[in-house]
Amino acid sequence: MCSSVLFFSRPRSPDRRLFPEQVSVLYFARSAELAGLRCETLSVPRQVTSLQLWEEIVKVHPRLAVIQDQVVFAVRQEYVLLGDQVLVLQPGDEVAIIPPISGG
Repeated sequence: MCSSVLFFSRPRSPDRRLFPEQVSVLYFARSAELAGLRCETLSVPRQVTSLQLWEEIVKVHPRLAVIQDQVVFAVRQEYVLLGDQVLVLQPGDEVAIIPPISGG
């Protein structure tokens, strides 16, 4: 179970897309080293692009910025590249931060 709960401030709106959802963010390999933890619970907008979600995470863990060009998300166990792809997050969704993994 993830222990931290962080809240991103967003203006309240009757538009359901803007209401925050709590998701579990899982950090693997180098991203875990840079973030200093393996998982946490974050409150994020329900509808957000993958790049916006990454930018929010980097605000909390600025050291992650060094892997931005190499990182891939997995949302609900589906790979997502950073960009304009709109994510519609549900409470309890898992967002995995997967940096490049070297090895042979």
